[in-house]
Amino acid sequence: MLPAISSFAVGLLFAAGLSIAEMTDPARVIGFLDIFGRWDATLVFVMCGALAVTLPLFPLIQKRHKALLGGAIQMPVQSKIDAPLLLGAAIFGVGWGLAGLCPGPALANLASTSPGIALFVLAMIAGQWLAIKFNSR
Repeated sequence: MLPAISSFAVGLLFAAGLSIAEMTDPARVIGFLDIFGRWDATLVFVMCGALAVTLPLFPLIQKRHKALLGGAIQMPVQSKIDAPLLLGAAIFGVGWGLAGLCPGPALANLASTSPGIALFVLAMIAGQWLAIKFNSR
């Protein structure tokens, strides 16, 4: 039960951070991608803040054998850049650029009860399900 509660708490913290940084606003992300128009650098500062926390802590995390709550730490094992990775990155990037949303902000935006956000999340879940079905072949 504790892992579920802590996961929920971390998710709420992440959603709060996205909201405070205004990264749940699709216009912010689209403004960041509009490098030849009215470019919005806000996302750069959010990414730099994430790196400032991650870079010094990542080597410490890699040395651990268990998470703070006792579960296994799962690190990526594949290091090869292949066609499925590039295709997935391209699909993610196109979706991010068109909608101005990625999974974290989309889920945080569900609280807005917007039908467009709900449709985006349903399409995202359907895409994940299709990817799982495709990869299981």
